[in-house]
Amino acid sequence: MNPELPVTKLKGIGEKLAETLWKLQIRTLADLVGHFPRRYEDRTRFVKIGDVRDGEFATILGKVTAVENKPLRNKLVITKVTLDDGSRVVASLTWFNQWRMKATFEKLIGKQVVAYGQVKRRYAPELNTPEWEAIDEDGAVDSLAIGRIVPVYPLTEGLSQTRLRRFAYEAVKLCADEFEDALPDALRKRRSLPGIAEALRNIHYPESDDALQAARHRLAYEELLALQILVAEKKREVAIQPGIAFPDVLGPVEELRGVLPFSLTEAQERVIGELGRDMASTLPMNRLVQGDVGAGKTAVAMAAMTIAARGGYQAALMAPTEILAEQHLKGIRARLEELGLRVDLLTGSRPAKEKAAVKERLLSGETSIVVGTHALIQESVGFHKLGLVVIDEQHRFGVLQRAALSDKGVRPDVLVMTATPIPRTLTLTVYGDLDVSILDQLPPGRKPIRTHWKKRAEQDKVYAGIKQMVTQGRQAYIVCPLVEESEKREAKAATHLAEHLKAHVFPELSIGLLHGQLKSDEKDAVMEAFRKNEHQILVATTVIEVGVDVPNAAVIVIEDADNFGLAQLHQLRGRVGRGEHASFCVLLADPSTPDGTARMEVMCATSDGFVIAEEDLKLRGPGEFFGTRQSGIPSLKVADVLRDQDILIEARTDAFDLLSRDPQLARPDHGLLKEAVARRRRAAEALQIG
Repeated sequence: MNPELPVTKLKGIGEKLAETLWKLQIRTLADLVGHFPRRYEDRTRFVKIGDVRDGEFATILGKVTAVENKPLRNKLVITKVTLDDGSRVVASLTWFNQWRMKATFEKLIGKQVVAYGQVKRRYAPELNTPEWEAIDEDGAVDSLAIGRIVPVYPLTEGLSQTRLRRFAYEAVKLCADEFEDALPDALRKRRSLPGIAEALRNIHYPESDDALQAARHRLAYEELLALQILVAEKKREVAIQPGIAFPDVLGPVEELRGVLPFSLTEAQERVIGELGRDMASTLPMNRLVQGDVGAGKTAVAMAAMTIAARGGYQAALMAPTEILAEQHLKGIRARLEELGLRVDLLTGSRPAKEKAAVKERLLSGETSIVVGTHALIQESVGFHKLGLVVIDEQHRFGVLQRAALSDKGVRPDVLVMTATPIPRTLTLTVYGDLDVSILDQLPPGRKPIRTHWKKRAEQDKVYAGIKQMVTQGRQAYIVCPLVEESEKREAKAATHLAEHLKAHVFPELSIGLLHGQLKSDEKDAVMEAFRKNEHQILVATTVIEVGVDVPNAAVIVIEDADNFGLAQLHQLRGRVGRGEHASFCVLLADPSTPDGTARMEVMCATSDGFVIAEEDLKLRGPGEFFGTRQSGIPSLKVADVLRDQDILIEARTDAFDLLSRDPQLARPDHGLLKEAVARRRRAAEALQIG
């Protein structure tokens, strides 16, 4: 049967049920075959009733010996069926308020029944609302739910597992052989992968666990291959088009060293060397620099900016928030204006007259370096000669925003930076077209930060500890609880917390308040007062997550820390430990979920950003790691970038190899693969635009 026919062609699916299936994006038989199980239950092994354990899922086989309806209050009823397999105890199958089950099972008294479900065992085993099947006279079990590895599908209201299993089984039986195989035969044989029909049959109704794993491997490989071909195409596009070859990369870096008040670390020197080689090449640079909090990414970016400016070009750095853009401006201006380079700021909240003047200087070329926010990608902003684009905390920008800034120059070099360490699998999946540099060394003198998790009941002790540190001359951040609804609500919560602390906890201390609703000059004033130790405590929202640098701040307390993600907690913790003093991070939390507890334990166990990133990915999954929409991770039905690292590397190798031999996928045996890649590209583009 043609897989593109509507699901109503299947027996038992009318218009009303077709509407229910549409909620699961199932319209055609192909959609039904492509609606893969979310997990499987092994119901191949029968367990003796006497051996079942409390809490386990078990398949049992026994003779029906009794059936009764037990009335409850409010005219409700429990149906209880007794099964006996000769063990020392019998099992009860129970249904709540399904009184017709009694008549069904009365016909089966003395006959064999198979049942599957979760066991509750106090005195005798009980299975509530189990799946069950009567055994034929000859002892055969012809069932989709018993005696096999059974699929469990994602459902929607109005659809049961039993019905969806039956429909999926019928669709696979009718259509699996009609699907064309997108993988070229040579590639499939080299990787020992099953054909598409065999894979589809075994992903739904596996003959064995080995067959299921082989089917899963093949379908995951196909998804990842299409994704990696897209990555390889992007990388190839960059390589084909000539970029800017900067004539001198060593001289400008030497100049920068002369104005820096510190020596560069070995890691910084290594990464600057990698950037220098990229910028000297005629190929446009497309590099991702990962560095943990405080690893010195800004100095690396300044080296690239100096190379661009000395080569006669302009550089633009785009940051996600005004507070971070302003922080960058101060650091960059303090060093590069010593070299005679004009550094300007362009953000949305600057006065109109100031913005107009900056735009004029950018067009004339008077400005060598501009630091800004999304304001940089407005149509009214133009450059005299843009040669370098730097994107900071790049996961906060959509793919199209990054491209919009690059398009203001003619194939400028691109440097993207993040303080959120990215696990290798995501680097290959999402940023596989970028070359990656890692700053894996902190500047000398950075103190390790000791992290403690305290329950809310210990809050008074935590505040007493802050008081003690303040008497020693140190300062503290207190981060208010996360409020998701709006920045206004979050600002209000921070204001209330600051008022409460001032009135009831630290009446003798000066408390500053920082949140996203403050105007830019107000934020500046608060931060400047905190830097000068005019405020001993700064109550803040997550606007301090990146870029704020106060060496005398030695403790950060994060209220309701279990509501924050691991990456965010790690970023917040990086606000302290920036000076010579011993520093502490205190997580105040009473987690209500296992994930919340796990995050607290990970934070206390390690300060290694890459370990934290891996754990964060495990807890949240790739879609949530950066926010699927922002990062451009296409949804994957079968592949899991965490679990399938080996398959991902296989697919990446094959994708680059395929394109090196057939760049347009023009060969006849690559036609179906080309169509699969086009579908993946359309899905990714829709995601980025959304």
